[in-house]
Amino acid sequence: MTTLENLVKEAAVTAAPKAAPAPEPEDDIPLYAPRRKIYPQSVHGTYRRIKWALLIVTLGIYYLLPFVRWDRGPNAPSQAVLIDFPNRRFYFFFIEIWPQEIYYLTGLLILAALGLFLMNAVAGRVWCGYLCPQTVWTDLFFAIERFVEGDRREHMQRDARKWTANTWARKGVKHFLWLMVAWWTGGAWVLYFADAPTLVKELATGEAPFVAYAWIGILTFTTYSLAGHLREQVCLYMCPWPRIQAALTDEYALNVTYRYDRGEPRCSVKKAEQLRAQGAPAGDCVDCLQCVHVCPTGVDIRGGANLGCIQCGLCIDACDAVMTKLGRAPRLIAYDTDLNIKSRMEGKPSVYRLIRMRTLLYAVLIAVVGAVMIYTLATRETEGINVIHDRNPMYVRLSDGSLRNGYTIRIVNKQRQTREFALAVDGLTASSIDYIGVPARSDGRMLIDVGPDQTREVRILVTDRDPKPAQSTRVTFRLTDVATGDTSEARDHFFAP
Repeated sequence: MTTLENLVKEAAVTAAPKAAPAPEPEDDIPLYAPRRKIYPQSVHGTYRRIKWALLIVTLGIYYLLPFVRWDRGPNAPSQAVLIDFPNRRFYFFFIEIWPQEIYYLTGLLILAALGLFLMNAVAGRVWCGYLCPQTVWTDLFFAIERFVEGDRREHMQRDARKWTANTWARKGVKHFLWLMVAWWTGGAWVLYFADAPTLVKELATGEAPFVAYAWIGILTFTTYSLAGHLREQVCLYMCPWPRIQAALTDEYALNVTYRYDRGEPRCSVKKAEQLRAQGAPAGDCVDCLQCVHVCPTGVDIRGGANLGCIQCGLCIDACDAVMTKLGRAPRLIAYDTDLNIKSRMEGKPSVYRLIRMRTLLYAVLIAVVGAVMIYTLATRETEGINVIHDRNPMYVRLSDGSLRNGYTIRIVNKQRQTREFALAVDGLTASSIDYIGVPARSDGRMLIDVGPDQTREVRILVTDRDPKPAQSTRVTFRLTDVATGDTSEARDHFFAP
């Protein structure tokens, strides 16, 4: 028995005059069921406007961001956001991420997960209702469908009648517009992986790489299928988040809730007046089903918590419009909690706790991870060194009794100009370094030059002339920029018999 059902039955005992029939929960969704076509009705109101605003902002960012320019100097890409696989770089405005810094991506994923948890703790599936790509693109496809085929009633009547040339034409136009949106969605995606203006020109002239056309085709198909045809099936049967989020919420999380303490028992306006005149209870819900008709997943929110409810709030707008016409108070459906409904039915005030241990913990974790990422970005070095010890042989004894170990070092130069580096080894009492393939300078110094925004691999031989070497010594390779004095270090071992 669900919490909602318990609450209603308890309230029926303690508040006899408002005894309400228990809404039947609809959360027993099978693993899969064939899709029944849903004709969501258009609606106007606060939450609809919020959804329009977020749709414009998110899609605007997605489609236009590849064309935003960012000057990084000569010989550097000027695209603000670019995933440059050939050169192994990720550019995000002023940030340039190297392959060795993939932990920044890990940090972003952690921040995204914590942000999702925080949203869930505050307002349930607010991500699903407003920001999820499936929701945003499905909303756009719904808008196109209404524009071409009309709103709910007109669309249903046209589908029920024998199809005419006009019907076929409308269907054709709708699917053509859907495919155009899906095609541009795929096209925008590949623009993040190459210089956007150049790639657009190559795509138009047929000179783009095959992989670009392949990805556009894949994303066109998936967008057209998921947003145009599968729609709520994705939320019900393909997305794991609705099932996961139930374990991450608590009784204070706000959810789109039918306030059955006020709405039940449902009856028509005329019947309600008659019941009230007789002193009998009558709810504000007139059972007009507007909340169901506007729902993009076809859920009846009056049935209580439902896996199919994406918490978009459109049913709130629809119900508010009806309540306003009837001269009754709005928010018969609202972001609320079952706990508050129970409190009101017991004559207690509602309690809203947005700030509690769960939300504080998520907020603190987000702040800590964000601060660590900002600090590491602000203080990260522009040079780096990686060392790999030769495995075979581990060491070589020379004719004079000294020991030699071989290493391969990789030097990283993240700046836009060529830099000269000096290498030293700390930890050995009498050591020297021999460079393979690196000529000595005219002044006798051994310096390694690395080109702008490049890495260089160098083989070196470290010789220890200590007559009594330890079995294994921990050594530190210290790389120094001779122009700026910036240093970077890497640790390894010098092996001996």
